[in-house]
Amino acid sequence: MPSPSSALATLRPDLAGSFMEFDTVADREGYVGTRALIPIDVAKPTGTFGRIPLEQLVKPRDTARAPGAGYSRGEFTFKPETFACIEYGAEEPVDDRENNIYSNFFQAEQIAAERARTAVLRGMEKRIAALLFNTTTWTGASLTTAVGIPWSTYATAVPHTDVLAARKKVFDGTGLWPNAIILSKKKFLDIRECTSIVDRLKYSGIDDPKSRNITPQVIAQVLDLDFVLVAGGGKDTATEGQTRTVASIWTDTNAMVARVAVTADISEPCVGRIFHYAEDGSTIGGTVESYREESKRSTIIRVRNDIRLSSCTTERMSGTVRSARAVPGPGRIYVSSSVRAHGRRRSISASARPAASPLSSSRCRRRIFRA
Repeated sequence: MPSPSSALATLRPDLAGSFMEFDTVADREGYVGTRALIPIDVAKPTGTFGRIPLEQLVKPRDTARAPGAGYSRGEFTFKPETFACIEYGAEEPVDDRENNIYSNFFQAEQIAAERARTAVLRGMEKRIAALLFNTTTWTGASLTTAVGIPWSTYATAVPHTDVLAARKKVFDGTGLWPNAIILSKKKFLDIRECTSIVDRLKYSGIDDPKSRNITPQVIAQVLDLDFVLVAGGGKDTATEGQTRTVASIWTDTNAMVARVAVTADISEPCVGRIFHYAEDGSTIGGTVESYREESKRSTIIRVRNDIRLSSCTTERMSGTVRSARAVPGPGRIYVSSSVRAHGRRRSISASARPAASPLSSSRCRRRIFRA
């Protein structure tokens, strides 16, 4: 429950209402984690799925059939992988007496629910960002190309050329083209100020490419991508009790070029997934619950979800453009060299087991929530 600051020492019911220092609703609009990793519902909190190596999907085959002969038959293998969902949650107590005291200023239960939900969703966004912007995972000569001009150098930076190089490298490593770029809001703002981008827009039918007219959809057209995921969420990197230090959840020094899923089909090749265990009442956006704690005469507001993040690890399909730093100096583009497709398996007896085919039994009910 929030405590009154010195500014509330004298209560002012004549004020129109209280306000929060940080607009959590607007902040959450900048969360892109569940668009980068499309959630799929699972029936159990733990399970096994199959990963089909890229070479099993793109190897050429002779499909010609001679008279009297059979058709070409193929085989493929897959590697079993597991997931184990983890329950995340946050609670906020609402004391009955304090609720009555400050009822002229705000609805305490609404504020409590908003704070708890923000804690859960910001935590999920931070974990997704850490997973996808991990420069230890996305490293090595086969995954990187040099970028010499930071995107904050508006006069000479060439973001479209940098992204094109990353797109080509993803294709060279996977046989599939990426469809998205993930970047922080600051880097998006840098891109749309670059002279090279503005010049391209002038010849694309936009007569007056003011910054406000250069939306993510417009940038997607310039970069020849389906999605530009602009991550606007922020976090306080200082420990509790210390002076706040606000930073982007998705670092401003990286941008990822990747193939993100567009369906809840687990067999679709993509950079990763969120496994969501919903059978216990969880929702991706956070299930809100309340209960009484009479020993303290309080209502406890709880928000929770039950998920597991999964990314392509040894077989990857994304690239990180580490080129947008604010200081002069060369950068790098991190690009993957492979991809995996997921498949779900059912546990059946060996005597009744059919030929293994993770792709054939991999469809899940689509349930997409936006944080």
